[in-house]
Amino acid sequence: MKSVVDADSIDPSRQFVRDVKRIIVKVGTAVVTRADGRLALGRVGALCEQLKELSSLGFEVVLVTSGAVGVGRQRLKFRKLINSSLADLQKPQIELDPSACAAVGQSSLMALYDALFSQLDVNSSELLVTDNDFKSPEFRRQLADTVNFLLDLKVIPIFNENDAISTRKSPYEDSLGVFWDNDSLGALLALELEADLLVLLSDVDGLYSGPPSDPKSKLIYTYDERIHEGAITFGDKSRVGRGGMTAKVKAATHASSAGVPVVITSGFMANNIIKVVEGKRIGTLFHQDAHLWSSVHETDAREMAAAARECSRRLQALTSEDRRKLLLDVADALEANENLIMDENRADVDSAKVAGYDKALIHRLALKPEKITALAKSVRTLAEMDKPIGRVKRRTELSDGLILEKLSSPLGVLLIVFESRPDALVQIASLAIRSGNGLLLKGGKEAKRSNAVLHKVITSAIPDTVGEKLIGLVTSRDEIPDLLKLDDVIDLVIPRGSNKLVSQIKESTKIPVLGHADGICHVYVDKSADIVMAKGIVLDAKVDYPAACNAMETLLVHKDISSSEEFIGILKQLQVEGVTLYGGPNASTLYNIPKATSLHHEYSSLACTVEIVDDVRQAIDHIHQHGSAHTDCIVAEEIEAAEEFLAKVDSAAVFHNASTRFCDGARFGLGAEVGISTSRIHARGPVGVEGLLTTRWVLRGKGQVVNGDKGVVYTHKNLPTESP
Repeated sequence: MKSVVDADSIDPSRQFVRDVKRIIVKVGTAVVTRADGRLALGRVGALCEQLKELSSLGFEVVLVTSGAVGVGRQRLKFRKLINSSLADLQKPQIELDPSACAAVGQSSLMALYDALFSQLDVNSSELLVTDNDFKSPEFRRQLADTVNFLLDLKVIPIFNENDAISTRKSPYEDSLGVFWDNDSLGALLALELEADLLVLLSDVDGLYSGPPSDPKSKLIYTYDERIHEGAITFGDKSRVGRGGMTAKVKAATHASSAGVPVVITSGFMANNIIKVVEGKRIGTLFHQDAHLWSSVHETDAREMAAAARECSRRLQALTSEDRRKLLLDVADALEANENLIMDENRADVDSAKVAGYDKALIHRLALKPEKITALAKSVRTLAEMDKPIGRVKRRTELSDGLILEKLSSPLGVLLIVFESRPDALVQIASLAIRSGNGLLLKGGKEAKRSNAVLHKVITSAIPDTVGEKLIGLVTSRDEIPDLLKLDDVIDLVIPRGSNKLVSQIKESTKIPVLGHADGICHVYVDKSADIVMAKGIVLDAKVDYPAACNAMETLLVHKDISSSEEFIGILKQLQVEGVTLYGGPNASTLYNIPKATSLHHEYSSLACTVEIVDDVRQAIDHIHQHGSAHTDCIVAEEIEAAEEFLAKVDSAAVFHNASTRFCDGARFGLGAEVGISTSRIHARGPVGVEGLLTTRWVLRGKGQVVNGDKGVVYTHKNLPTESP
């Protein structure tokens, strides 16, 4: 059997998936139908695709489906409606018989499964059962034999309770039968067929500590009966179906206590069944050994964020001098632990090479002794900056004896998601400390050893009066979706990484996101450019650090010098340096180079696009159309052209006669940066301490009241910001 399991990505509590071969998947009515009762074709199709993929990988898959009663009810109601007169519609409507609904809906439901599986070249089979069937030992033996035979033939058996002939009047209340709904049928089949895993798909992400609609409710990743039984407040049951989450928990505890692991997860999210089999930390796990796993329990996402906020308030209460000393201690700790940091980083680099990561990522991943020294220096630079917190930005006398101040203030709790570069952890952590913010960090798995040791070194320097939980390290990628939901305790998300990463985060949260999705930086060489200067700038912008987001990705040139020997020399030197050139529509023909697949492309490597433009205005238009509003440069001696470029290019950073590589927090004198923002709200360009601050208002009075503004004489006089 092939495996979908990456050993390094399995959550500690999901190690059992390594041995899973036979899987029972139960899908409820709320998943297979829409709110109007019609079949949810997209969700059912996605379900079938996942089951097909698992089957093709060698897993034995059995499906237990609900939905026949709901589908039948919708069809019968529609047929009754179109055949009714106006007088009929005015009469009291009689509730449709559930058995009749099941009989009508079952054929429609199975027809859909058959059609979808047929499109995927998979055979499926229908098995309808009742609880009375299981009272017969002969039936149970025959059932097991039939299912085993079907699975050997790569057929997916589809079970449903035969509600059309069920004799139970209130099956969801009947605890005396063999099973009482399709959740318990799934649990029963898991035991009868000796399954290795039962997955119960729901309309929510899993089992919560309270109603899922309550923002204070927490998703329970591992159910421990000793802790959670009796401590959970269940919400309303599903809009359709029988027992809701209560029934699922009952079925899950029954199966897990007998040795079959169970995961309750959402059937609305893409590929959740695959993710469960991969060992991802999604949904709620029920396992007979759950009580033994306290050692691998990870701090709840909300608790981690709340702890960071509490510690940040203690940090803010320190004097500016104490915060300065804290950063100096961090810098000393980095240098004192250089050998330990380097050992862990070398292990990460070696693993990355074995895994076949590209050279650009490995370059970003690697730390060198001089880098540790530079990081410590940047931390000390931050420590010596003017105090950022509580600085009076504006002081106004509103009325006699009524003084209003606008003060700088920390944002609160930051969530930073970054890839590859462990040095980013140091920069971000030191900026958070200087700005008084709590911090949650999630680095790439390729740097997990480096990130872990750097986090340990930095937090060890934080005094107990503040608390090491000021900076939390998120170790599992599966925790990110939960953190992105915490808009009440996390104040800003800053993603640092690929376009895909940034886009995914922006689409997944209500929390404000600061950052950039692309770093498509341009250098425009004007006809008035000093060509020797241009050569130096172009080579530096591309070759100095090709993987950086401020590296040149597109080289624009004025048409009047595009064929000059001097400019051709620049292109040749780029090639000598190992840069692969791609051309826009004009340049590809003139220079006989491959045509760029897109003019909006970030290579992050030794490659770039070259294009020819008519003049500075066309260069500006090109940048606006194909750029990413990051950093763009003009090389020109003509001041009028340069000033037009600087004034009209709408990017976070615009340079004249200087390499785009200067767009960096440390080079700008910010000490460090959490990233470079192309947003137009709050902060733009390299984001240092100032970008991690907001403001608040402080009003000092002497007993003044508004009272309809009677007797209040407003002066609105601007006062010096320095304290008198």
